[in-house]
Amino acid sequence: MNKRLLTVLVVILLAIFYKVGRGLYMPVVKKLTGKETTSSIQNKLKGTAKQRLIKKLRKAGQRSTPEQLIILAFKEEQVLEIYASDQGQHKYLMSYPFTATSGQLGPKLREGDRQIPEGSYEIEYLNPNSAFHLSMKLTYPNAFDRAKGQEDGRTKLGSDIFIHGKAQTIGCIPIGDPAIEELFLLVSELGKEKVRIIVSPWDFRTKPQFPKINSVTWTDELYSDIKQELLEIKK
Repeated sequence: MNKRLLTVLVVILLAIFYKVGRGLYMPVVKKLTGKETTSSIQNKLKGTAKQRLIKKLRKAGQRSTPEQLIILAFKEEQVLEIYASDQGQHKYLMSYPFTATSGQLGPKLREGDRQIPEGSYEIEYLNPNSAFHLSMKLTYPNAFDRAKGQEDGRTKLGSDIFIHGKAQTIGCIPIGDPAIEELFLLVSELGKEKVRIIVSPWDFRTKPQFPKINSVTWTDELYSDIKQELLEIKK
């Protein structure tokens, strides 16, 4: 193998590793360069990201801090919709498209199945030192996931499901760096305990039928619960 071909192959391998290996090398980089905090990230994002967020909130007519934030994630449409919730009234604020996706329609069943979970979740914590710029961890598996896992005899349900930046994923929801900056700011300023996340195979408000998932028998129960929650939120 001549030197030129070897150089080309090395460059290609490095490019592939840079693209798909972030989960391996970025935690090391973060550790070596010092840990960020939620407060330090808020300070860093006070400029352009904060102005983008304020502009979007004003455009939506949101002048004050909402009581609660509801995030709807639709897998088929590949979009996050963000709503303010005040005294039972919901106001659409903005949307963020997925920048990548993995798996198929249907709930997450086990570790390594590449599935994005489906159900109602909260935010467990904000991660200012994410390998994917910034991230927010979902409370998967929730009580429903664990109960169905026990019924089915499944034990390794998986974990570490995030909404994060960049444009790659294995079972998480990436929305790109500018979008995660805005959402990270909004959630950190409101408080993660005031945020609810509903992940649905598609938007049951406009497409009411349920997808047929052959791997389990209980998806109608899951989708009925999700649909009921979605119908309370008008765009």
